[in-house]
Amino acid sequence: MFKRLPGDETRNLVTTTPDTAVVFRPAVVTTPAIITIVIVAWRLLAGLVRTIWRHPIAVTTASTPAVITLVYGWGTALLLTTPVPVGLVAWALTDRSSFARWVGYRLLAWWRLIWVYRRHWQPVMVVSGLGRHLRGRDYLPRLGKITCTSWADTVTVRMLDGQAVKDWTDRTDHLAHGFGATSCRVTVATAGRLMLTFPRRDPLATAIPALPIPEEPSVGPVEVGKQEDGRPWLLKVHGTHVLVAGATGAGKGSVIWSTIRGLLPAVRAGLVEIWALDPKLMELSFGRVLFGSRYAADPADCADLLDDAVKVMQARAARFAGHQRAHTPTVDDPFVLVLVDEVAFLTAYQSDKDLRRRISAALATLTTQGRAVGVGVMAALQDPRKEVMNIRNLFPDKIALRLDESEQVDMVLGDGARNRGALADRISARPELGAGVAYVRLETSPDPVRVRAAYVADDDIRDMVAEFASASEVGKEVR
Repeated sequence: MFKRLPGDETRNLVTTTPDTAVVFRPAVVTTPAIITIVIVAWRLLAGLVRTIWRHPIAVTTASTPAVITLVYGWGTALLLTTPVPVGLVAWALTDRSSFARWVGYRLLAWWRLIWVYRRHWQPVMVVSGLGRHLRGRDYLPRLGKITCTSWADTVTVRMLDGQAVKDWTDRTDHLAHGFGATSCRVTVATAGRLMLTFPRRDPLATAIPALPIPEEPSVGPVEVGKQEDGRPWLLKVHGTHVLVAGATGAGKGSVIWSTIRGLLPAVRAGLVEIWALDPKLMELSFGRVLFGSRYAADPADCADLLDDAVKVMQARAARFAGHQRAHTPTVDDPFVLVLVDEVAFLTAYQSDKDLRRRISAALATLTTQGRAVGVGVMAALQDPRKEVMNIRNLFPDKIALRLDESEQVDMVLGDGARNRGALADRISARPELGAGVAYVRLETSPDPVRVRAAYVADDDIRDMVAEFASASEVGKEVR
């Protein structure tokens, strides 16, 4: 039989024979009951104050009837509180948006905090590896404020000391599954604090019809669709370059034609020129009358058109040197937007090496020097690999529509974009659900934004041609 030694006698142990089992018995310190009571009372009081501070409307709504009942009786409480729910119902029926903004979403946030996030916070944090269980104690990130909108919950979290943002972005799938959401996006609020966005529904599930053509000429930003939060998606084209990547049928044409549609008044006013390269002879050819002589489909013509754009850019740079550093669109110096549909056909799949070299050199020149003098490039492609498009990093603003592989998301939007919630590889392939849906990463922000471009149908393009092309050009196109 093993002989058990008390903890205090182990220091006198000289030999360790097989018949001796060393048992350590740490000293037990008994905490006075009064200290335990004070700690529990303090935690209850702090939790009550925190709940009142975060959710004043919900607390007031729940506590007022109880207080009136205790002081004046249930009859008085019923008489005084009945008009309140009646008034709230009338408010909700007459002005639902303001009721939701001031009352509804606050009550929903309180309910989601209690029933979803606080209830599952500890197990989700521990199982996902974001919390730690050491020596019988849980060290968890602190759950902060919950804000609800019409489509998502925004959760503020204080990270543990020593944690990195990457620890959270690598576990977005764990967080989404743990709290019953389809996805999770992580953004940095302040130092040590994160904002987690959990969508409750998809506000971009339905297609958006073509937007009205602006009445006043403008160089941008151009409204091309809608963001996930309901605000207009304004795409900047002047003073930047835009890369649009997406698989076949993902909706690249929606982005391109919505941009053209928003710029047409400025084109008619002489403030914008659109130069179109259409090597597939499918997308832009439908409205090529709008581009006039600045349209090319044959690879050789595309190379010549790009060389002409480089010459315009260099001539402007020579005139602007020493006089101005930024471009302001005028009739004499309009903004030039070079549209390139399926740029990979020209830069990677073109069999003529000389044409491929000319086109790649011209695009690299335009994307490195054209911004300051009012020459922008919008290029669309299906395959974003480096060997296909080796100048993709020269495009400050990037749009990722539906992609085939998860690795392609980071190729288009930059490293870590998918971990921050840009799930472009999970966009539905059904046209009515996913066509035009994209994630946008702008030069000014690393956080991807989910958007959907408006769908410009063939009839809309015909109307654009009829309204903005001259009668002679339309006649030539018909012939």
